[in-house]
Order: sequence, then C-alpha cells, then structure tokens
Amino acid sequence: MSEHDANARFASETIVEPTAIARARAHALELGAAPLSPSIGAQCAVLAAASGARSIVEIGTGAGVSGLWLLRGAPQAVLTTIDSEPEHLAAARQAFADAKVPPARARFITGRAADVLPRMNESSYDIVLVDADPENVIEYVEHGLRLVRTGGLVLVPRVLGGGRVADPVQRDAVTTAYRSVVQETQESQAVLSALTTVGEGMLQLARTA
Repeated sequence: MSEHDANARFASETIVEPTAIARARAHALELGAAPLSPSIGAQCAVLAAASGARSIVEIGTGAGVSGLWLLRGAPQAVLTTIDSEPEHLAAARQAFADAKVPPARARFITGRAADVLPRMNESSYDIVLVDADPENVIEYVEHGLRLVRTGGLVLVPRVLGGGRVADPVQRDAVTTAYRSVVQETQESQAVLSALTTVGEGMLQLARTA
C-alpha cells in the first residue's frame, strides 16, 4: 500500500459518524442515493462551523446525509435543500426528524435545480453545496457563486470523479465538466479555490467579490 493510500485509509477510518447520520446513510444506500463519505461530510461540518453559517443551500438532498452533516456544524442555520426525487426528500425528512432537527431549520423543495436556483435571491446565503446532476456542475457552481454572500462558500464534492478527472485520457461529458470547473475556478479572480483529495474529493470555493 502506498503512503497516499495509507493516509487516505487512515483519514477515512478515523471519522466517527453520529448515529443519526449513520442511519440516514444506511437508508440512502438502500435507496441508491449515493451519500457523501463520512470524511467529506465531516469537512462540510467543519466549514459550516468555521464560517458561522446561518443560511445554507443544498443542491441534491439524497437521503439527508449531507444536510445532517452541514447542520451538525451549523445547528442554528436554516437549510434549503433541493431535489427532484420525492422519495429522496421523504427519506431526508424522516432522517432530520430522527436527528431531532427542528422543522424550522429545514426547507425542502421538490424540483429541478435548474428551475429553482434562478428564482433564489443572490448574495443571500453562507454556503451552497453542489451535489446533483454532475453534467450540470458548471451551471450549478455559477448559480452557487451568485447566491452566496462575499466570503461565502460553494462546496462541490465528488469533483475528482473517482479518479477519472486526473486521467487526461478520460473525456466523457461528466469528467470534462468536473475538470473544467476545477481549472476555471483556479484561474478566477472572483474566488479562492482549494481542492481536497480526501474521500471522493471536494472543491472548496470562497467568493471574494
């Protein structure tokens, strides 16, 4: 095992996932909703806590795993979560209830993110998590940067595409979209950009202008 693999394994195995999130993860896997890894979830919680987030948008609800991690870091925040799958939203509602998240802390929107996001107020949110429809990741990141305040964060998990993004031979639409959003944000004067390789990877963007 290489040093990189050993470090990645150690980092992933050290995360202790709260019981309510672990239950939501099990349900997500049953639904085929592909939850975030515990290591990326924990990073989301830390970023939410460090930023003092009070208003969060989540693009892609799944079964509630990522939302619960975000609210773990920012328990006073209001989470607006968007998903086109009613079954996923129902599972997330139950997961939030099981975790004793007050109903006023979560707003569930059923619909396509491409239809919902243009109607949301710009510069009004502290964090936008982009975790849906990877072929539309560039569009969603643009919306996210419009929606967050100056200093706000846009988080894009799974951005390494299971190793495909780093392989120049891979040129399918999703891989190309992820690769483009990483490269374009690195070159942008409007954001600070960092890329973590823990778990499935996550692009972290802070709006500076």
